[in-house]
Amino acid sequence: MNCASKRLGHCIGKLYASTTSANYADVTIRSFASTAKRTIPLTHVDAAGNAHMVDVSDKPATLRAAIARGRVLMNRETFNLVKQDKIKKGNVLTVAQVAGIQGAKMCSQIIPLCHPIAITKVSVDLKLVDNIAGPLECAVEIESQVKCKGETGVEMEALSATSAAALTVFDMCKAVSKNMRIEDIRVVEKFGGKSGHWKE
Repeated sequence: MNCASKRLGHCIGKLYASTTSANYADVTIRSFASTAKRTIPLTHVDAAGNAHMVDVSDKPATLRAAIARGRVLMNRETFNLVKQDKIKKGNVLTVAQVAGIQGAKMCSQIIPLCHPIAITKVSVDLKLVDNIAGPLECAVEIESQVKCKGETGVEMEALSATSAAALTVFDMCKAVSKNMRIEDIRVVEKFGGKSGHWKE
C-alpha cells in the first residue's frame, strides 16, 4: 500500500471513529431523555412542552407543611452591629422576620406557576451564629415554616419566606459590608400530600 492510500485509510478510520462516537452519544442522550420522560414527569410542562399551571381541582384538601432554611454569612464587624442593634436602617432581625412572612404570602406573585394558597401559619426564626469556619465566620441563620390546609404543598412558600428574610438581612447591612453571602437555602422537611413526610 502506497503512502497516499495509507493516509486515506487513516482519515477514513478517524472519520468512522468520530461518527460512531457521535452516534453513540446521540443514542445515549436520547435514551436518557426518553427514560427521564417516562419515570420523572415534570408536572408544570404539558405533552407539547409548554409551561402550564397544574390542575389540582381533584386533589383532596389535606394538612400540609414545609420547613426551609438558609443563612447570610458576614464578617464579625457587621455581625456585632446586628447583634447590638446598631445598624442604621433599624433592627435587622425584626424587619427580616416580617419580610419573610410577607415573602411567603406573596410567593404566587413572584413564582409564575405557583398556586395562590390560603396559608394558615407562617413562622420565621432568625438566629445569630458566630462560630463558623472560614473567612466569613459569622451568620444570621434563618428557618421558615409554612402551613396550610389545601390541595398543594407549601415548599415554595417556605423557600420564599427564607429567601425574603435573607435578602432583607443583606439589604439592611449592605452599607456596612459588601462581602456578605447568602447560601444554603433549601427545603429541609415537608409534610402531607401524596408523597407524605420527607426530611433532609
